[in-house]
Amino acid sequence: MNGMLSIYGFFKLFKMNTYKTLGIALFLICINCFNGMAQMETATIHSDIRERVNELMSKLSLEEKISLLTGTGMGDPDGGNALSNSDSPVPGSSGSTRELSRYGLPSLIMTDGPAGVRIDSVRKNDQRTYYATSFPIGTSLACTWDTDLVHQVGTCIGNEALEYGSDIQLTPGMNIMRNPLCGRNYEYYSEDPVVGGKIAAALVQGIQSQGVSATPKHFVANNNETNRMSIDARVSQRALREIYLRGFEIVVKEAKPKALMSSYNKVNGQYTSARKDLLTTLLRDEWGFTGMVMSDWYGGFPGIVNGDIGKDLVTVQQVLAGNDLLMPGEQSQEDEIKDGLTKGEITEEDINKNVRYILQCVLTSPAAKKYPYSNNPDLKAHAAISRSAAADGMVLLKNELATLPLSPQGNKIALFGSASYTLEAGGTGSGDVNKAYTVTIRQGLLNAGYAIDTALADLYHPYVIAGLKKKQEEKAQKDNMFQHAPAIAEMPLEKEIIEQKAAENNVAIISLGRSSGEGTDRQLKDDYLLSENERNLIRNVSGAFHAKGKPVIVILNIGGVIDMDSWKQDADAILLAWQPAQEGGNAIADILTGRVNPSGKLTMTFPARYEDIPSAGNFPKPGENPEYIEYTDGVYVGYRYFTSFSVQPTYPFGYGLSYTQFDYSPVKVEDIASGGEKVVSLKVKNTGSVAGKEAVQLYVASPAVSVDKPVKELKAFAKTRLLQPSEEEEVRFRLSVADLASFVPEMSAWVADAGTYTLEIGASSEDIKAVATFTFPENWVVEKVHNILNLQQPISELKKNNK
Repeated sequence: MNGMLSIYGFFKLFKMNTYKTLGIALFLICINCFNGMAQMETATIHSDIRERVNELMSKLSLEEKISLLTGTGMGDPDGGNALSNSDSPVPGSSGSTRELSRYGLPSLIMTDGPAGVRIDSVRKNDQRTYYATSFPIGTSLACTWDTDLVHQVGTCIGNEALEYGSDIQLTPGMNIMRNPLCGRNYEYYSEDPVVGGKIAAALVQGIQSQGVSATPKHFVANNNETNRMSIDARVSQRALREIYLRGFEIVVKEAKPKALMSSYNKVNGQYTSARKDLLTTLLRDEWGFTGMVMSDWYGGFPGIVNGDIGKDLVTVQQVLAGNDLLMPGEQSQEDEIKDGLTKGEITEEDINKNVRYILQCVLTSPAAKKYPYSNNPDLKAHAAISRSAAADGMVLLKNELATLPLSPQGNKIALFGSASYTLEAGGTGSGDVNKAYTVTIRQGLLNAGYAIDTALADLYHPYVIAGLKKKQEEKAQKDNMFQHAPAIAEMPLEKEIIEQKAAENNVAIISLGRSSGEGTDRQLKDDYLLSENERNLIRNVSGAFHAKGKPVIVILNIGGVIDMDSWKQDADAILLAWQPAQEGGNAIADILTGRVNPSGKLTMTFPARYEDIPSAGNFPKPGENPEYIEYTDGVYVGYRYFTSFSVQPTYPFGYGLSYTQFDYSPVKVEDIASGGEKVVSLKVKNTGSVAGKEAVQLYVASPAVSVDKPVKELKAFAKTRLLQPSEEEEVRFRLSVADLASFVPEMSAWVADAGTYTLEIGASSEDIKAVATFTFPENWVVEKVHNILNLQQPISELKKNNK
């Protein structure tokens, strides 16, 4: 018992609570030398791997098989062969599998996470400092709408994992942004499953091109952090299939990840890690997943966080469900499996199924191939790609009177806001990275040749230093290292100082920052809503500078949606920079100077009021610890709700401005097969005066016969290459009947209804540039599936349109 409690104590400290330049071109050429290894793992397991698995299964004892089902633990000194964080071959790694040296089976090392490889920078008896590249948060990557660029990022992350000795990278995080207050949205991609699935697939393919396994997570409906270890998400079959599972389906079928992580929460009364209908019937039988399923750390074991070791231990059910590997691993879980064997609750053949998937993952790993990792990835080349990705993910929300871009010549800048002098590069927790440096907004502007008001900077400097110290102290007092401390509070400034700066400078830039982390959800006060000091700063700066005819620019260094409707009128330009990683300040300067033309677009809706969000009424509030959440919004998540119920947002899904303009030609629709597949094409032309890229979005308005449907749904998207003025590019989309189908619960089938389908192609969900139609003469049953994932208790108040 003492050993178990000490694991809990260590775990609280380590992981969880209720948990284009030539250099780039050369790097991409060099990176191909690692691809030979990865090509061995394709859609199917090669015969030599199958034979090796069969051979091992005939030799492994039952005791050895059971040992493979759990990880090596969290490094408790009483934990036998468990590796401690610092004693791991990769210090700072998140966990590992069991080694069976007598069979030549190595231990697989796992590293977090979505923004880069999280390792310790300091190692025992080693004078060297180890760093990894931090990449923009998942939300920022998705807002590029550029799968080729995200693939490059994935290749970099996979290469760093490979060269630092890791076998499994615990990413991508791809849960749906159901509500903007979810504390972990910064790791995720979108409120839309097509965007999330396609971006995740690109990242997975990039990572796995290096031979390292990727791990899409958290499967499924982990859409809040409050009570995340055991909360019950009560979701209709249709909403699960169309919204919360759809992105995972895309990544499983298109990218073939070698691993996948189940989530902490329950779905409709049962832990996801213990739902056979989810992990076997749907994931393996319907989708054809052949990889390894692992639990989230202590998934199905929430008692660990409060010392109640036996609470909700569902180990036997997890093994039977198809959750192959239990992470990080506990002796009590092995004991539960052995006890289940004795009681006849589980058989050796049940265990064999899980062990086979684990062995497949082990045998195709860099460790099994004895890859001689160097500990020397090309961090300089990777940083260049991080900078490029950060700039392309930034969204220009407002640009009145062509305020941007700004010329560095003749512009002296008054830089307001604490976030101008300390960058929130990324989130804490599994999304954190030990990076060599962080470029602040001030540093980035200086690097770009801008003149910065030094007296104002000197005024902020001691305040920011004190704020950083306080933030570190607050972080140290948290229950675990993964919870974030709030961003530095805004420094109050007297109006007289602001008015003086308006007289001395040509332009004002105000930077607002937000920190991000896991384990807790965000709050409305002073997070989603601006603080009183922030509101006063924007009001006073805009008043003083506008009185002298000088522009005001606001930069948002944030991880998720915030209120903007109450203050956006005070700014001439607003740049949503997200949390843009270590090169963030340089990337922001790239946009401000016009070196990079902004092409990012929102992958989520910015509402006019928080109360406009359909999930606002039942999302956990501060101090609440609900046992369940009813997903009463059904399929009407994000823009599906706003467009269907005519609720006007501040900024719609898909929105983003450019320094140039684009013209869309009429749409062509062609039938290419008897199976109903369509090819949709059009030309996009740059009609402005500077080069730029455009994210083209294809929405479909479908006939509502079998079930009610949103007014429109995104079905495909594409990012053009960099188009010079007057240059055009043909954009082509392939639409299958499956893309057009909706899930009909009464039939347990995906059905494309008879009737007229309207294709809307545009620059956002509201800015439609071209329209075309086609018809299906009769209902088309695309796929019959299993009647699974049912609610064990009915949702009490489904909207009448969400049946």
